Amino acid sequence: MSSLGNNSRVLSGMRPTGRLHLGHYHGVLKNWIKLQHEFECFFFVADWHALTTHYEESHIIAESVWDMVIDWLAAGVNPGSAQLFIQSHVPEHAELHLLLSMVTPLGWLERVPSYKDQQERLRERDLATYGFLGYPLLQSADILIYAADKVPVGEDQVAHVELTREVARRFNHIYGREPGFEEAAEAAVKKMGKKNARLYKDLRRRYQEQGEHEAVQVAHALLQEQQNLAINDRERLLGYLEGSGRIILTEPEALLTPASKMPGLDGQKMSKSYNNTITLREDPQEVAQKLRTMPTDPARVRRTDPGNPDVCPVWQLHEVYSDDAVKGWVREGCTSAGIGCLECKQPVIDSMLAELAPIQERAGELQGDPGRVRAIINEGSEAARDVARKTLEEVRQVMGLEYT
Repeated sequence: MSSLGNNSRVLSGMRPTGRLHLGHYHGVLKNWIKLQHEFECFFFVADWHALTTHYEESHIIAESVWDMVIDWLAAGVNPGSAQLFIQSHVPEHAELHLLLSMVTPLGWLERVPSYKDQQERLRERDLATYGFLGYPLLQSADILIYAADKVPVGEDQVAHVELTREVARRFNHIYGREPGFEEAAEAAVKKMGKKNARLYKDLRRRYQEQGEHEAVQVAHALLQEQQNLAINDRERLLGYLEGSGRIILTEPEALLTPASKMPGLDGQKMSKSYNNTITLREDPQEVAQKLRTMPTDPARVRRTDPGNPDVCPVWQLHEVYSDDAVKGWVREGCTSAGIGCLECKQPVIDSMLAELAPIQERAGELQGDPGRVRAIINEGSEAARDVARKTLEEVRQVMGLEYT
């Protein structure tokens, strides 16, 4: 499948970890909500990926899946603007993973940075499994099955997208050279008409002989305009342009997302493993209590002692929730001992509760209507399968697995 469409396609997923916290909201969900209005988006629950590290605790996955989906919807991820689905409801992911495993060198998987990092970090778990070694390739299948050309990731995940690009490139190189490819491509050029054919050939020459990347972009746009070309002809001409064969799997690009600015209650990254989180559905009184008792500047022992916001975890929350006027008031009041720590925390408490209120209201409605949540996922999973089937049909065909 080529990426010649007008709209870029985005693919992103999350492992089901249960109810989400504010770190997830500020680090992932806000970005998804923005992307769903700019691109064609596919967002999925990565339940098979959860098994790669927690296969001995599979009994907790089901509840975690539905808790997470409710939080997605409550936060504003819209099933009318994006396809929401569960990975295991689209078995085409697994088949593509299997087929890609036939051509992916073992060394590519062993050199993925997170492979050894996670083994070290999760030393108490037995991760000497085929599933754990192969999970980056399953991620590649997740992306390639939808011909997604953009994948929102943090810097620590860029290596996974690069692996996906290498896998797609290798697959296209092996299977994109159909018999008579150049003849078929030249025949497709003629279908464009004399003027457009001359322009295409000139752009191809400029790219292949002079390395003009701008020529590729112009040629992409030219091919998109050709209404009389079949999809296969467009894919051939895209591969012919770049000096390769027919493009079957789309090489995705990493869409770098800013790191979450949401700190935990202790100033570290908000994470369940640090026990420093505030969940999206946390009781408002609990939220207020957690914030009132969170640590502040350790040097500020008495109310009359001046403080330093730059070493205070609460200041990091002001950076997320307070405007410039409030931050100015906090900095002045803290450094002069004009305000106490409880006074400093109150604007954060008010802003955080105001942000959580509509999310919690929607979550309550969704909890009371589980049939609606399942219907959304079922509909999204069927829509995702429709797209996945088309990719897999083409993959089977070029691999010689269509026997009819």
